[in-house]
Amino acid sequence: MNSKTPVKKLTLISLGIALNIVGAFIALNLRLPIYLDSIGTIMIAALLGPKYAVITGVCGSLVSGMTFDIYSLYFAPVQISTGLLAGVMFNKDFLSGIKTPFGVLVVALPTSIIGSIIAAYLFGGVTSSGSSYIVQILKTIGVGDVISVFITQFFTDYLDKFIGVVLVSLSVNAIPKNIRVSIKS
Repeated sequence: MNSKTPVKKLTLISLGIALNIVGAFIALNLRLPIYLDSIGTIMIAALLGPKYAVITGVCGSLVSGMTFDIYSLYFAPVQISTGLLAGVMFNKDFLSGIKTPFGVLVVALPTSIIGSIIAAYLFGGVTSSGSSYIVQILKTIGVGDVISVFITQFFTDYLDKFIGVVLVSLSVNAIPKNIRVSIKS
């Protein structure tokens, strides 16, 4: 961002960061098997595009990591991937209508791979997320460490991103078109 970034964009990015932090806090404290830490990133991807979505995601991870969940810092690359891919998928109209499941898959697959590598190799699959319970169950029944982390990460990431896209789409579509257009300029 530079000194000419309009105040409305900075305000929206701040809202996106706040949504990421609040979502992550709720998911962490309720031990949900999804993360809810990228709703703001997805919203900014839809409204402003990939560049601003990446900034939103990384800032959300930094604040969450410095305040209540140290693991968030390590997963900033997942936010970069989410912001970049969600922005591209929104721009290509793959996150609306019947194309949404495919668009979410395009976002979730790379983020799952990145998240799995981080979770498996840095933390042995056990993080602060409620999805760690699923990893432990899979390990107990004999599934290998890396495979159990990837399986869990893929399904929880897909569900997490799908929920985020649906919530964002409903919210963004409720904004009058003339306001949506003015936000991008």
